[in-house]
Amino acid sequence: MPQKVKIFTLSTCSHCKATKKFLADNNIEFDSVDVDLLTGKEREDIIEELIKFNSNRSFPTIIIGDRIIIGFQEKAIREALNI
Repeated sequence: MPQKVKIFTLSTCSHCKATKKFLADNNIEFDSVDVDLLTGKEREDIIEELIKFNSNRSFPTIIIGDRIIIGFQEKAIREALNI
């Protein structure tokens, strides 16, 4: 069964775009949220969730199963996904 993948991104972040492209190019389904495009309570809630995984609030923050990868680290992403 494929692992659940979630990424916290910024719409203007080149590393975030590279991460999404890498996942899409490898046919990996993922949930993505552009934190900078959210407002109000929705943004506050997402940032609270992000802090649980990455207290530095840096992007992209990638959650694959129980692994947390900060930044576009292709090797670590491949290992976590077994690809």
